[in-house]
Amino acid sequence: MIKIEHLDKWFDDRQILFDINTEFKPGVANLVIGASGSGKSVLIKCMVGLLEPTNGKILYGDQDFISLEYQHKQNLRREIGMLFQNNALFDSLTVEENIDFPLRMFSKMSPEERKERVNFCLEKVQLTNANKKYPAEISGGMKKRVGIARAIALEIKYLFCDEPNSGLDPLTSRVIDQLLVDITKEFNITTIINSHDMKTVMDIGEHIIFIYKGQNWWEGSKNEITEGRKSNKELNEFFLASF
Repeated sequence: MIKIEHLDKWFDDRQILFDINTEFKPGVANLVIGASGSGKSVLIKCMVGLLEPTNGKILYGDQDFISLEYQHKQNLRREIGMLFQNNALFDSLTVEENIDFPLRMFSKMSPEERKERVNFCLEKVQLTNANKKYPAEISGGMKKRVGIARAIALEIKYLFCDEPNSGLDPLTSRVIDQLLVDITKEFNITTIINSHDMKTVMDIGEHIIFIYKGQNWWEGSKNEITEGRKSNKELNEFFLASF
């Protein structure tokens, strides 16, 4: 579970986030949506430690990430996986070497244990025969699945996904959505997805927050968003503009 309490972010004399309060639960597809420039990317960067909030708390369980000492922050970061918009795979490494990279860097596993873990992660993303391929030899959807496999290699508790369907065709996008949901539920991960894709929102959005001009403007589930649009002009405009 991640809980945000009274989070503000200023850049010099310009305020970007205004008193954000929300809670992201494990085993649930949590989506953060909003227009470009709304502040949602700043919120995500604050949550993973790439930016320092001006005020407020970011609670991972009972630990306030902002106030943790350096070593404790590093320990917590080992429980966080990231799925980047552009996949961020190493072109010079094979698929299995890409997935093995965080294991070599941050785990004490033996080479045999790491290989077993790599194969386990590849099986979870349905890429059991892709070990020796290089990123240039696989499709965009396969690269995204490799990115997911690498993100979960360290048995994470938290997964942040930045526009996971960017650049993918609609069919492949739905495959990635379902894969993220399956992994989230199987391992009870707190998954947070930054997305513009309203099809994703309506398919898997169990918990959605809509950021508008730096504020948590609406919060609910995919089953509540239709009703929410009736009373929230900004949410309705964003929804219509996204199709």
